[in-house]
Amino acid sequence: MSECYVLTDARLAPMPVPDGQGYACDGVVVVEREQIAFAGAAKDLPDRFAQMPEQSLEGCLVTPGLIDCHTHLVYAGSRAREFEMRQTGASYEEIMNAGGGIFSTVEATRAATDEELLSGALQRLDRLIAEGVTTVEIKSGYGLDRETELTVLRTARALEQARPISIKTTFLGAHAYPKDTTADEYLKDICLPAMEVAAKEGLVDTVDGFCETVGFNPAQMKRVFDRACELGLPVKIHAEQLSDQGGAALAAGYKALSADHLEYIGDDGIAAMADADMVAVLLPGAFYALKETRKPPVQKLRDANVPIALATDSNPGSSPMTSLLLIMNMGATLFGLTPRECLEGVTINAAKALGLADRGKLEAGMRADLAVWDFNDPAELSYRIGDAPLKMRIFGGEIC
Repeated sequence: MSECYVLTDARLAPMPVPDGQGYACDGVVVVEREQIAFAGAAKDLPDRFAQMPEQSLEGCLVTPGLIDCHTHLVYAGSRAREFEMRQTGASYEEIMNAGGGIFSTVEATRAATDEELLSGALQRLDRLIAEGVTTVEIKSGYGLDRETELTVLRTARALEQARPISIKTTFLGAHAYPKDTTADEYLKDICLPAMEVAAKEGLVDTVDGFCETVGFNPAQMKRVFDRACELGLPVKIHAEQLSDQGGAALAAGYKALSADHLEYIGDDGIAAMADADMVAVLLPGAFYALKETRKPPVQKLRDANVPIALATDSNPGSSPMTSLLLIMNMGATLFGLTPRECLEGVTINAAKALGLADRGKLEAGMRADLAVWDFNDPAELSYRIGDAPLKMRIFGGEIC
């Protein structure tokens, strides 16, 4: 289409009519180059757009393009055998002794060629794109050596050249540490030097770490965050998934973008996140796959006005998930979020979790990343179990 065009007869979410009886179908979105120039009722359309080319959406729903703000999309190998062992009663230790766990993915990722890593990541990415996703965050963390960590980040960057998608990369060198070393030695000799190279090569947008009894303790995470700050990189954290180690509060001291998982977060951690204006990224796929029973304290997060985002946590071990729509349903059914909270969790709040102020809303000046759905009620996105018919996806103003 032309550099400026008008989408008419649309229902814009979340913009309900005043009486609350549904979503009016007289919505209009003006796309001018890569931005939204106007979004609102047809009667309020500025005169300067009156003669622009139009396309009727025939009452379909328009939302911002969806954002998956926490994934581990680049890796090799499968953990299906490990899943089978869990279903027959094998313990974590038994799985590890049989060659399973994160180190099996590390081994497979190190052995994969660049082409194999890219091909596998594209297959997973295409499933997200088919569901209206326009921005994806991708973490490293399955290399645990300098070269593989950098290769994973380079592969993530290459996805932008292969598909119409925005990729935000996160250095997660502090994901685990090899069995033949200690956590402190790994940070000193491998993780922090690799982060510095990644930053120098422009491969990383944010820095993350796994603060947990089976990962890195708060003092070790502080070393990672101190170096990230010296490099001018914002931080986020895997925190309070299995126990309360104070990771969220630690990250709040660095004005982190988000803390993710949070099943075991306490009141102090929530208060610290609120003070630091952090986002709580909830990951119901991992909660489900690991058969967890302790839920994140959603009502306490609401009461503290901590924004809540949702993400797939797409990874081979604890969340082999490539459906953000299914995650929205899980956010509602497992965690008790409302459909509106689920939609905000994969749009405006997910954008905030990535430090992106230019997307996630249907407003003038935002990036023209849009998803058009073949129904008229935004609750359908959470109500349907991983199945919502996408009519059109617009990325940077281009229909694709």
